Amino acid sequence: MNSVPAAPVLVGVAASGQRVKEPGGGLDTTGLMLDAVTTALADAGVAALTAKVDWIGATRGLSALPDAARRISEALGVEAFTVAADVGIPQQTLVNHALEAVRSGRAQVAIVCGGETKFRDDTARRAGVELPGHDQAGLVPDLDMSPQGEIVARPEIEIGAVAPVQQYAMIDGARRAAEGWTLQEHRDDIASLWHRFNERARTNPRADFGAAMSHEEIRDPSPTNRPIAFPYNKWHNSQWGVDQASAMVFCSVALADELGIDPARRVYPHVGLESSLSLSLSRRAELHRWPAMRVLGEAAAAHVGRPVASMDFVELYSCFPVAVRVQQKELGLDPDGTPTLTGGMAFAGGPFNNFVYQATVDMVEAVRAQPGSYGAVTAVSGLLTKPALAIWSTEPPERGLLVADLVDDAREATAEAPLDEDPAGDGSIATYTVVYAGDEPSRVCAIVDLDSGERAVAAVDDPTLATTATAEDLIGTRARVDGRSLSL
Repeated sequence: MNSVPAAPVLVGVAASGQRVKEPGGGLDTTGLMLDAVTTALADAGVAALTAKVDWIGATRGLSALPDAARRISEALGVEAFTVAADVGIPQQTLVNHALEAVRSGRAQVAIVCGGETKFRDDTARRAGVELPGHDQAGLVPDLDMSPQGEIVARPEIEIGAVAPVQQYAMIDGARRAAEGWTLQEHRDDIASLWHRFNERARTNPRADFGAAMSHEEIRDPSPTNRPIAFPYNKWHNSQWGVDQASAMVFCSVALADELGIDPARRVYPHVGLESSLSLSLSRRAELHRWPAMRVLGEAAAAHVGRPVASMDFVELYSCFPVAVRVQQKELGLDPDGTPTLTGGMAFAGGPFNNFVYQATVDMVEAVRAQPGSYGAVTAVSGLLTKPALAIWSTEPPERGLLVADLVDDAREATAEAPLDEDPAGDGSIATYTVVYAGDEPSRVCAIVDLDSGERAVAAVDDPTLATTATAEDLIGTRARVDGRSLSL
């Protein structure tokens, strides 16, 4: 079927990276994004495309640039509508805005880009080198996107369980209980998945951490794999100490035809789905599940005519092992599979507010190399909070492009637990994690199902109990909660 002329099509992609070890060397975040943008425009193969750029969206990350898109438009010599998306806005959201801008005719050529330079920034900081500013003073984007809704509940904040690694560790603990695993079986499951991701990263020339690691090296704490939040060690985490940027270029099918863009360069978006439902971890009735992602998967399958599990290529957002495991379950993917092209955020590198775009570059290259193929890329925003799902193919969508926020469907599918924000009572530990002082267990943070039928969040500073909790499972153990204090 021929594409609708106004339908958006992706015509250029690029990823840029650097690992300059000289303090102060290399490109800053805006410069690295600009490099990706100019390379993506060149990837389309038509020089006339650049002059028609009139919409640029860029993520804000660790550098928190007010309007990087404005500097990029100036460097390209064009006047563009600029968009900035804060952390907490799913990276797919910015893509969806670009697609709608093209489809509606508000933009001829739209660019989406992101980038992080934490490795460069950290190298300079450790050496005492002050980096020059990004020359962003006074810049205000035409559209500034900031997240809404509760990401972390007040009790979670008050016990200090706000770091993503702690929250995801508790989700993984709940998964262990649901599967009926021992601690050792759980740790082996995590290591087996991540070992497969590591093997994939070894074949990815863009991977920042593609050195081979054995199952045991990934599983067990060590001086090079320090424990962070039980059952997670360093190499179970997204590694954000990277300099990576990426860009995508969209235009209408009609403009691609007019400019003579090679059909072999064209990749079509079929769905761009998300859910903006924001529900903190302790308020979720099923701590090990993510019904909102199931909602997206089912909607995508209904629109495309095939389930996500049948896609030729899949890249699941991989900030932590449980993020992958939960998505596999909700999307019906084989738990013994390896749903990544990149090798994942622990081994390819996890640029903080940019990884989805890095993954999309790899996905576009994969489907281009296999005409007729389909690929799915997921996004996670927050703490398994707001999911997103995109499907790409060299085949134009028979039913057109579906862009939607399925927040109402996600809310209906997601059971909520009543959270007692000032608890006093007995209950059973639903999940927990252990945090460390150096390499030594020091604190237990837990979510407790109270006998009253409500939830509570509590913690205890007890190195002896914390050590025990890394060897004996506390889930199901009876506990007392007084305010934020936990006792067994």
